[in-house]
Amino acid sequence: MAREQEQFSAEIENQGSENLGPNGGSSSVSVKVRQRLPDFLGSVNLKYVELGYSYLISHRLYFLIVPVLIVLCSAEIGKLKDLFPNPKCELTDALFILVLLGFILYIFLDLAPRSTYLVDFACYRPPDELKISKKEFIELARNSGNFNDAAIDFQKRVLKSSGIGQETYMPRVVFHPDYKISLKDGREEAAMVMFGAINDLFRATKIRPKDIRILVVNCGVLNTTPSLSSMVINHFKLRPNIQSFNLGGMGCAAGIIAIDLAKDLLNAYPGTYALVVSTEAVCYTWYKGNDFDMLLSNCFFRMGAAAMLLSSSRLDRWRAKYELKQLVRTHKGMDERSFESIYLKEDAKGTQGVSVSKDVVEVGGHALKANITTLGTLVLPVSEQFHSLTNLLFRKKKTNYKPYIPDYKLAFEHVCILAASNKVLDEIQKNLELTEEYMEASRKTLERFGNTSSSSVWYELAYLEATSKIKRGDRVWQLAFGSGFKCNSVVWKALNNVGRPKQNPWLDEDKDECL
Repeated sequence: MAREQEQFSAEIENQGSENLGPNGGSSSVSVKVRQRLPDFLGSVNLKYVELGYSYLISHRLYFLIVPVLIVLCSAEIGKLKDLFPNPKCELTDALFILVLLGFILYIFLDLAPRSTYLVDFACYRPPDELKISKKEFIELARNSGNFNDAAIDFQKRVLKSSGIGQETYMPRVVFHPDYKISLKDGREEAAMVMFGAINDLFRATKIRPKDIRILVVNCGVLNTTPSLSSMVINHFKLRPNIQSFNLGGMGCAAGIIAIDLAKDLLNAYPGTYALVVSTEAVCYTWYKGNDFDMLLSNCFFRMGAAAMLLSSSRLDRWRAKYELKQLVRTHKGMDERSFESIYLKEDAKGTQGVSVSKDVVEVGGHALKANITTLGTLVLPVSEQFHSLTNLLFRKKKTNYKPYIPDYKLAFEHVCILAASNKVLDEIQKNLELTEEYMEASRKTLERFGNTSSSSVWYELAYLEATSKIKRGDRVWQLAFGSGFKCNSVVWKALNNVGRPKQNPWLDEDKDECL
């Protein structure tokens, strides 16, 4: 695989060192990166196709049962009509029909999977005083005295090619010369972004805090006692019997995991609301050392949070924006390289930070391959599935084998890919053959808000709403990946035309226009 000096996936090699006394020595360092994602569409594994079809069959099984029951019911109704002229109509036939009709109704209302609706969501936009340009970032980092010249130069090169713009948000406290990671700063940042997003959501939906029965909060690195979910319960005075869950250490893919958990809980507690909150504490991921693989998170992560209101009540369909159609999760944690590709650790001096391995792009590509292969069987048209499956089954018999790449543009009108870096977005666009229109929301979010971790895909959906791109029936694919290594997909279907919302991080309230 060709390599060049790019900044997302850095391979650090020590070329040599000299001991110059008790305080250390000098070393020569080279930075190499992996140029591209693996050709994951050229080596599709059949087991992921089989997994997708197993999902399809299990989710659609009741469609096979209901027609049989309808046929039986029709036969009995016809039999009853033949008996109507006869005053001695058998009572048992009438009772059988009533029982059969009741059983069919029971299947539709209780046995059939309940739909999960996204009533609304909100993303937090921090105050303008927390905006930071790339030039200011480097100046503050240099003035902090925490980084040597090589580390400053490395961060400058990363920011230059990152795709991040000049108005992202960061807590300034991390640039203080004597800054140390503290629970106090982590709690304050988490409270600001979480409570801000939830307040915006409550204003948009007119929902009361006591109506929330399920709460799921996810944050990758910051895990406090009491938990972040307890902070939300305490601040908004949620009900005492709330089903509360706090997900930690699950990285940027945790937002979709939280949606999956909320969906299952809504099926267990029908007719209730679930509040999902996704965030990351930037001041708790900050690294003030000089290891290149641990400096990447400094350059990409920015402040942000999203709050989502879900419901499984059929009465909420009329007011909900979207309906959840498919959700596929892929975990590659059984592989050591995948497990260690994004790792919270301490460097040789004991300074904590998030290490991004040189293998992250490659293992991410394998996770993505597995995930979209499974998802494709659920969302692609039958013609695309047929071409893909036959190509997969007979590829070994062909001497000039050329892999068939399914056209995922036929399955979705909009795509929201985690805004990790410009390089990652380029490679996914190339491998999936997506147009610039499909990539617009991801690129604009990376430029305007940076990588806000698990909430990033929601800023992208907010962008699509702010630009009035969502129409009734549109399908939206949210794709996220993170430590573990995990790759998760969720597909939403718009229930109505989504107009420009009042609460939106992309809208300038004074000028009523998109930022």
